[in-house]
Amino acid sequence: MSGIDVGEEPGARAAQARALALLRIRSRALAVAILPAAVAVVLFAADAQGHLAGPAWDAVRWTVLGVAVVVLLVTVLVAVSVARARPAMSPTVPVPEEGAPDLYRLVRDLADRLDVPAPSAIALTPDCDSWLEDRTHRALRKGPGASAEAADTAPVLVIGSPFLWWMRVAELRAVLAPVVAGTGPSAHPDIAAARRFVRGLDAAIADAAAPGRGPVRGAPLAFAGWVARLLLRACRDHAAEMERCVAAAASMRAQTVDYGLRIAAQEQVGLAYAGWDRLLTRVALPAWRMGRWPSRLDAGVVSALTELSRRDRLADGFALRLGERPACDLLEEPGVADEAASLLAARLFHGGPAENGPGWAPVDWQQYPDEVVDRKWRSEAARLHRVLDTLGVPRAAAADPAVPTLARVMEHLSGPGGPGEALAAGIGAAVAREEAEAPGAGSTGHGGGQVQGQGHGGAGSGPADDPLDLWGPGPLPLFPLQPPRTGTELLADHVAAMVCCAAVDTAGAAPGLDWLDGPALLVGGERRADLATPVLSLVEDGDPDPLLSWLAEVGVRSDKPVRLV
Repeated sequence: MSGIDVGEEPGARAAQARALALLRIRSRALAVAILPAAVAVVLFAADAQGHLAGPAWDAVRWTVLGVAVVVLLVTVLVAVSVARARPAMSPTVPVPEEGAPDLYRLVRDLADRLDVPAPSAIALTPDCDSWLEDRTHRALRKGPGASAEAADTAPVLVIGSPFLWWMRVAELRAVLAPVVAGTGPSAHPDIAAARRFVRGLDAAIADAAAPGRGPVRGAPLAFAGWVARLLLRACRDHAAEMERCVAAAASMRAQTVDYGLRIAAQEQVGLAYAGWDRLLTRVALPAWRMGRWPSRLDAGVVSALTELSRRDRLADGFALRLGERPACDLLEEPGVADEAASLLAARLFHGGPAENGPGWAPVDWQQYPDEVVDRKWRSEAARLHRVLDTLGVPRAAAADPAVPTLARVMEHLSGPGGPGEALAAGIGAAVAREEAEAPGAGSTGHGGGQVQGQGHGGAGSGPADDPLDLWGPGPLPLFPLQPPRTGTELLADHVAAMVCCAAVDTAGAAPGLDWLDGPALLVGGERRADLATPVLSLVEDGDPDPLLSWLAEVGVRSDKPVRLV
């Protein structure tokens, strides 16, 4: 294909020039490594011809030979370390062709229109991004002929799973055009060889920094990592400019395909990102903290963005757009793919085991209010009362000492200068302790934690297909969604939970789900979003009056017992 010949495009020519600069760095490093051996050969050849004779030259010859042997051994050590190191790969959900023939057909037709090689496979990532990823894992090849061996396996096309559910088929094709166009430069032998060189150096550095190495093995790897770090530092500018030129060349080539639609589709990329972020932080995170993972996050994106369009009075335009075929129809079993991507998102952004268990189970959106929201409120309310018991706070005067009430909490926090700090510290310590003991050890209340990256398969996959096996036995590189919550924030959450429990038990309210804001309190079928301010007045200022007014308006009895878990 002409996509392999990058000489026609200025950006591709610039990328090739940078690739050649990277390969020259590799060649210079090899030349430095063999220079002592070459000098030794010259000296011994001169001795054989009767030149440079004498004891002094003999000492020089054997010294240079010794240095050459040491340098060659070190070169072999570094080369083997680079060759055996595994380049980092993104955890993704593989999409086999039999599971998405229409999607593969769309991508191949797109590659034909762009006149570039088609990607070798397709995978999903639980994020709003798409890229090409080389997964050949081939070692750095020797000799100047290495660049002639282009990547005979095209890179994998990684697609953000929210795109498939939110975008229409034509929009997805337009968004993928510049990504697929990148297979052209990727197939060029010089660019492919330069990328393998840089990836190998990066992998060797990561391998040298891995913990758990003994001194016998750790010292050589540390030295190899030091050499790789020197080479990578010399390559950094050329590599960054090469990738920038490759992206520019791909963008230029993709302008011939759906250019006008691509501009409109980029707006949908921004919307999908906004909806995905809200869904993870407001909806998924509370469930993950409860040991439940929503199994249809991508479908939830559609609901969240539809709700956003309704609130922003864009429903008419969105309704027309949503009448077109969604891109998820290109999958044979979109529900299975959504479940696998949802579990991967839970493990990447929060931490958790790869298999379901008593403390880690999927939850459908229909079950979310009862199994997540109500359980969350009652668990937090129970924790609040346990901490009050620990602090020796008596039960409310008007209540049965054997039952928990909202009045007890309000009486303790009412009044300026009340002991809210001790209560907040106690709740923070209790949260940290319970999360440390939870299954999937290491997950934290702010979305951090550690979980082993190998072992069991996720939803829809066997143990051998676990996408996180690629990270090896070490902890996952988790991406926390939120910073750690302060003691005041935790206390406010627990007080609000207690109020919601009282509203459900004494005023006929119900737990609900808001697609943009997460757990919601429904009163008379309508969401009440005005609870945060009166709760903060009580927690931060010791002023109970705003909350008392709110309770009277809703009809909540603070002296009545509340059911906890």
